[in-house]
Amino acid sequence: MLYKEYGKTGKKISAIGFGGMRFPKDGDRYDFDKCAEIIHTASAQGINYFDTAPYYCDDQSEKIFGYALQNMPHSYYISTKSGEKGGDTVRRQLEESLRRLKVEKINFYHIWCVMNLDDYHSRMVKGGAYDAALKAKQEGLIEHIVFSTHCTGDEIAAIVDEGAFEGMTLGYNILNFPFRQKGLEAAYHHSMGVATMNPLGGGIIPQKADYFDFLRQNDSESVVQAALRFNASHKEITTVLSGISSIEQVMENTRIADSITELDETAIARIGSKLSSTLNSLCTGCRYCEHCPKEIQVSKYMQAYNNSILGTPKDALGSLENHWQIPLEKMRDCIACGVCEKKCTQHLPIISRMKEMLQWYDSAGEN
Repeated sequence: MLYKEYGKTGKKISAIGFGGMRFPKDGDRYDFDKCAEIIHTASAQGINYFDTAPYYCDDQSEKIFGYALQNMPHSYYISTKSGEKGGDTVRRQLEESLRRLKVEKINFYHIWCVMNLDDYHSRMVKGGAYDAALKAKQEGLIEHIVFSTHCTGDEIAAIVDEGAFEGMTLGYNILNFPFRQKGLEAAYHHSMGVATMNPLGGGIIPQKADYFDFLRQNDSESVVQAALRFNASHKEITTVLSGISSIEQVMENTRIADSITELDETAIARIGSKLSSTLNSLCTGCRYCEHCPKEIQVSKYMQAYNNSILGTPKDALGSLENHWQIPLEKMRDCIACGVCEKKCTQHLPIISRMKEMLQWYDSAGEN
């Protein structure tokens, strides 16, 4: 396993990190023993950065880690988050995370899901989220205060330049890298650690393996491995978080860590030339848009829409009907209230996309 310095923290982090938001369910529950086996296998393979958060996996992810961390094969660093803005609420959530994880301190604590500069500034007010995290750090409950974001490159650079954080986690992959590159470069300039999430574009990359075949360096490499290698090969990136749900995925993901070489500008330009700016508008499947008041499974409709970006409207409708097996008629229930769009970390035009798919559906019925 390749290890990289996480900014100025003095910690060496595995180039591949463990994302704890995709643990497998056993029926309608999570088998903690099976999930712990996946975590322990990752540790045995050299992964030492484990990322979780409240609400992941039906609010069970932190508890799963708390169960697994009691018997880890090797030393580890644990990362969790708070998306709250009020200092008192952040403190309560931190204390709950410590109890669930059964640890005395959080190694990397995130001011979670910063949406834009206004959102960032709302976390930095006196008595707010950052103040609470800073006080907890002084008490030894947090080692490093970091932030996570889906902001644009310019916005990320502005946050980084203020110097409040030791590291960050951002959505970064071969689909959107031209739009986040400036933020990444700013972090590197300030010697900040960087973890990247969504390296597989929320599953789009493996689902469209033929489209992204150009990423592979040889016939023995899978598109998944190529996408992870793309992120890990950046000098600016410390660790690549992969949402892992099986031991097989652990083994596949960690195989790339021994053969990572730094990407040069020519290689990045070659990849960029094969991509279109429209790809930055693909839904990554984070599911923050859920809990629609009309009970529409918004994230599934948006992931189906991805198929129209990479293919045709027919592909999108087919994905809804055959892959997700949800009724296309349900789209008529949308009241355009905007709840989902306010939650979308990518600022996608969800309402207009829903209307567009409904038009496709109606047109298909007329033919």
